[in-house]
Amino acid sequence: MARYLALLGSINVGGNRVTMGELREALEREDFEDVETVVASGNILFSYDERPSDGLAEMLAWIVKDRFDIDTFAAVRSKDELEAAIEGNPFVADGEENQVHTVFLDRPLDREAFERFAAGYTGPERIAPGEREFFVDFREGVGNSKLTQAMARTKLFDFRSTARNLRSLRRMLQKMGD
Repeated sequence: MARYLALLGSINVGGNRVTMGELREALEREDFEDVETVVASGNILFSYDERPSDGLAEMLAWIVKDRFDIDTFAAVRSKDELEAAIEGNPFVADGEENQVHTVFLDRPLDREAFERFAAGYTGPERIAPGEREFFVDFREGVGNSKLTQAMARTKLFDFRSTARNLRSLRRMLQKMGD
């Protein structure tokens, strides 16, 4: 069995409350094994027969919708995919690990739209494209950022996303083991 990380979006924000114990139980009923929540809400480690992570993402979103009536999506990554997302972040070397984020997407990034946005964006954040994610260095803090609103205003992007900081991603990767 392969080990995976699922990063659920929209869990325990707004009215979308679910305990991690309830979530673990729901996944175990659906043949997910070694289910463990880690770092914070919506981060789940699990074992499952090896398969493309996109199919597992759809399955997890369906389970959460069916069991808890929460419309979410899951960014699912194998250990190698998570390592690649961390190593591919160009801000790892010189950013603060609690300010450097990877924004995981529900589909491949529209690189052309991202590049058009980035060329005109004047905020303090540094941003860079990935494959199924993009990277942000919130140099002046996440709470002060206007990046999300600026992206929404452009209408260039049609994706769901969930972000995690570098510190959390490294801890999750470590928990995935060898």
